[in-house]
Amino acid sequence: MLMQATRGGRLLRAIAVIGPSQSGKSTLIKGISGLAGASSKPLSLNGEKSITPFEFLGDHWAALEVPGGRDFQAEIGPALATCDAAVLCVTAQVDAAVLAAPYLRILDDAEMPTFLFINKIEVSSERVSEIVASLQSYCRHGIVLRQVPIREKGEIKGVVDLISERAWAYREGGPSSLVELPEAVLDREQQARSEMLEAFADYDDALLEQIIEDRAPVTNDVYSISTHVLQHHDLVPAFLGSAAHRNGLHRLLKSLRHEVPPVSGLRERLSLSDSVLAVACSADQKRHLGKTSLIRILDDGFGHKSRLAGDDLGGLNTLDGKSPISDNLKAGEFAVAIKSDHLSARGFLSVDGVEPMPSWTKDYPPALRRRLQPLHEKDEGKLSAALARLSEIDPGLTVTQDDVSGSPVIGVQGQQHLKAIELKLADAFGIGVECSPVPAALRETIRAKTTIHHRHRKQSGGAGQFADIVVDIAPLPEGGGFKFSETVKGGAVPRNYIPSVQTGAMDALSKGPSGYPVVDLAVTLRDGKSHSVDSSDFAFRTAGFNAVREALDRVGTRILQPILRVDINVPSVFNGNLVQLVSGLKGQVLGFETHPYAEGWDIFRALLPVASEEELSRALGGTTRGTAWFDSELDHFEELREPLKAEAE
Repeated sequence: MLMQATRGGRLLRAIAVIGPSQSGKSTLIKGISGLAGASSKPLSLNGEKSITPFEFLGDHWAALEVPGGRDFQAEIGPALATCDAAVLCVTAQVDAAVLAAPYLRILDDAEMPTFLFINKIEVSSERVSEIVASLQSYCRHGIVLRQVPIREKGEIKGVVDLISERAWAYREGGPSSLVELPEAVLDREQQARSEMLEAFADYDDALLEQIIEDRAPVTNDVYSISTHVLQHHDLVPAFLGSAAHRNGLHRLLKSLRHEVPPVSGLRERLSLSDSVLAVACSADQKRHLGKTSLIRILDDGFGHKSRLAGDDLGGLNTLDGKSPISDNLKAGEFAVAIKSDHLSARGFLSVDGVEPMPSWTKDYPPALRRRLQPLHEKDEGKLSAALARLSEIDPGLTVTQDDVSGSPVIGVQGQQHLKAIELKLADAFGIGVECSPVPAALRETIRAKTTIHHRHRKQSGGAGQFADIVVDIAPLPEGGGFKFSETVKGGAVPRNYIPSVQTGAMDALSKGPSGYPVVDLAVTLRDGKSHSVDSSDFAFRTAGFNAVREALDRVGTRILQPILRVDINVPSVFNGNLVQLVSGLKGQVLGFETHPYAEGWDIFRALLPVASEEELSRALGGTTRGTAWFDSELDHFEELREPLKAEAE
């Protein structure tokens, strides 16, 4: 069993506070960080994340908050890989349980020691057991109540701790007071305690024997078992309270103090090698400071002059980023590395290298794509370099290039994320940008087979240009690409000029009559003529180019649109809504199946025109209350029978 962290020192244990938007995460952190006095000031990290250091009963803590919502889910994985435990904050409503589904899913994947805090309990009229049952629908691990509410005239006035069987009355803005256990709650308390002990007994043979023999377990033994199942993520304990009124926070923090594993537990949980000295979980780019990295030290004795990830550190500052750290740090402490651009923004750092984070920390696929243009031409070169730096520090950002214009294309998690990127480009790099949707990557192909006899002749003094070719040009099946062959006989076209005809034909495919790249085309060189003086590679290349362009103009082309195969990760309760949604976007439903390992989730599969991809992303936000996301890949091209609105304009 993992032991608690040693008292004393600086920041020794860290918790990640996550949950849906408006669940009260910031208020919860403010409340628990202020239990020992004045609340600590949260320190902003890149984007909307923050870290709050605080002290409680002589122990030092850091609470790392990740904002709720789809735009910030890519930040959760690195935060969990850095902290010792997580607090999942949810609102006390049955129908809000689905909002916690994405968070419960990643906590399950991470095997993260997790405390569930059911917040805003003072305004809830629903049974706590029903709230927990709704949450359990999305969690592979059992959720066990550690408290039951004390109700008076329909209002929750306090809780009963199911391990100690002590009753606590809420006090506005302060710690709860110990009261006698109300007789009206006794039956419910006994039932809930029995359910809790039975859940614990699945992981402790001695407790199971005591239950079978109807012997009362020793309270301290039950606390030890609860610590064990928490630290190994066998069960998720659920606590009640109201962060806004500071109800239940003292009991939550005392449980955190006794049960959260020390930093050595992080190394064990993630199977880190002894060579790993620190975790990098976040980075930022500041105009006058450059790249700064938030790192957490895993071993005592690490200092500002230490070597990390293959190079010497430029310096270490306290969490405010302003005060240098000159002495050695203790395991569990956080620091800001400055002037150390070589550090990875996310990873496990050793003296000479970086080990990647686990697969469950992987980035979420982009929800939106935007083409960027700098407001000033002088910033074109700077923009590419700035985006490359931002993609290093932002796990939710992807950077590619538009095939047609060559402009950079960014993939972001949503509108808030897009605004954050625009602001960072302006503040950190002094670059203003204009964003526009990425045009659909349309293609075109020839409608029918045709034969072209093309003669290229040019005489303008000196050596002339001459090339005469006869080519068959025909469509290929979808995915056929470009094929070139020749059936020339008798040396009508010298062998050394045939590759030039092929190159010219390929050049002509870059833009068809409608302005799109041409695909699925076969060109066969049948015959031709050459001139002993005026023929050249250039002349035959020009003839090949013009012959294909003439064929495309003569028989016309069909415009093709990309069709994506889309896999939507969606809570099962929303599955039925997607059939109508996909059909309305001119997509084709392929079916759905239960997710192989994510409790309460389905994978909904469909084919969708690429022009509808962004609309799908927007519609999913409302249809699934921001819980679903999708992966997409090109499946095939098919003829576009109706012009796209954007193209028509």
